[in-house]
Amino acid sequence: MGRVVSVVVSMLFMLLAAGSLAVPVLAGESVSVLHNARIHTLASDAPGDSGLVEAMAWDGTGRILAVGAEAELRRRYPDARLIDAGGGVVVPGLIDAHAHVMGLGAALMRADLVGADSVEAVLARVQAFAETLPEGAWLLGRGWDQNRWPGKQFPTAADLDAAFPDRPVWLERVDGHAGWANSAAMRAAGVDLSGDWQTPGGRILREGGVATGVFVDAAMVHVERAVPPADAAWREQALTRALAESAELGLTGIHDMGVSLDDLALFRRFADAGRLSLRITAYADGDNAALTALCGFGPLHHGSGRLRMAGVKLYADGALGSRGAALIEDYSDEPGHRGLLVTDPQDLAAAMRKARDCGIQVATHAIGDRGNRVVLDLYREVLGEAASSNHRWRVEHAQIVALQDIARFAELGLLASMQPTHATSDMPWAEARVGAERILGGYAWRRFVEAGVRLPLGSDFPVERVAPVLGLHAAVSRQDTGGQPAGGWYPDQRLSALEALRGFTIEAAHAGFAEAEVGRLAPGWRADFVIFPDDPLTVPAQHLHALPVRSTWVDGRPVFEAR
Repeated sequence: MGRVVSVVVSMLFMLLAAGSLAVPVLAGESVSVLHNARIHTLASDAPGDSGLVEAMAWDGTGRILAVGAEAELRRRYPDARLIDAGGGVVVPGLIDAHAHVMGLGAALMRADLVGADSVEAVLARVQAFAETLPEGAWLLGRGWDQNRWPGKQFPTAADLDAAFPDRPVWLERVDGHAGWANSAAMRAAGVDLSGDWQTPGGRILREGGVATGVFVDAAMVHVERAVPPADAAWREQALTRALAESAELGLTGIHDMGVSLDDLALFRRFADAGRLSLRITAYADGDNAALTALCGFGPLHHGSGRLRMAGVKLYADGALGSRGAALIEDYSDEPGHRGLLVTDPQDLAAAMRKARDCGIQVATHAIGDRGNRVVLDLYREVLGEAASSNHRWRVEHAQIVALQDIARFAELGLLASMQPTHATSDMPWAEARVGAERILGGYAWRRFVEAGVRLPLGSDFPVERVAPVLGLHAAVSRQDTGGQPAGGWYPDQRLSALEALRGFTIEAAHAGFAEAEVGRLAPGWRADFVIFPDDPLTVPAQHLHALPVRSTWVDGRPVFEAR
């Protein structure tokens, strides 16, 4: 059976590789000049210098020809098509360095529970959503967060059973690291959930030996495998909606973490048809078959420049909100519990060695201080003398890190891929989880910068909202959109506006080995850019989160324009 799977996977990747050579780049158009603009090129690495110019020219392939004074570019290209930016402010295309494209698409097609401030509010939303479904269909949703509710207690199946005694209901937590099932869904799982046994790398919450309905990390599989699979039409619609949402909010690139072979094939079909409006840098999920196939055929680059895969996403631990993040000492708000290592360290090491030997970049999810230390120790062991090479291995989230471990990121040449809005979402309860001492290594962007660690920034959508302006706002203010807390949460860890913008452009491009293509606006780079009505580098921090996107451009063509 294993040989059959290997052959099928190999054939799929052969088709992907073959298709990647079939799509030509854009060509045959005249030069375009963008003018009447303030353009932050980020072409300079000098501290505090955004490389401000007046105009930019690019050719029919979407490659930038020149940036500079408007009069000079109009003189140099007298027959150019002129594009009036309307006095707007232009920045390089924004890249989300950690997100989940199909997860966003799925979230857009399921019950949206984000922001619901009580169990009753969740029930109201799922009941309304149920009216749109065929009779008997599973009711799926995502986004609940018990930390927003009075008492902050996990929900139970009983909370859902009164409204849905027979229809299976499965609702993912906002971080995707826990799920909430009703009794009908647990019956459909077909597993005896009673007793005190646990799934390795997961946790079934129980009371008196009876499952309550909440499943954490690896335990979620017991219900998930009973959910009917999505059909091809549903998946295509999900991708279409995710791409549109991302472009509308100013993204030109996404590092998609944990891409399955099926998802990669779907992305390829969109790229072949010219429908992949953004650049997706895909990281294969940690499944051994995907890594084996990627090792067999090497990095994949679609001829359109819109799709590549050259990395793998692994998992060390769970999430802090569901108490699955692995901690060195007990949770401050749950004595006796230290979270979960969702992957055995020996298995993690084996996958890392395999990727190293294949020349594949590794990105590993680590949130708790123990999870991060395990990854640091394994990276040191696996990389060995190669730690000084240009490997660009990544730690995804690096959320709670022991202070003495921060310098190890720089010593090993690692990238700390962080999400600013996680801090502002988690700040009401994060310190309760880990206490006043450990929180000093939490969401510690400034400490990482001072240690010489590069910070590609992202959102982790759909865990957080897509809009990169929310990430910029969180990074420079460490406040929620209502301006709380006054002065910012641990404000000494803020980034400057330019550092934050670089995190979503230059640093994200570097993390994806694309720094010679995107992340700046300079001759030879791709004409990926976003136009805002106001300047994200000078707008007051309290207004940054509300900055609208006027238009989003990829390869010199608009993929979104506000009406």
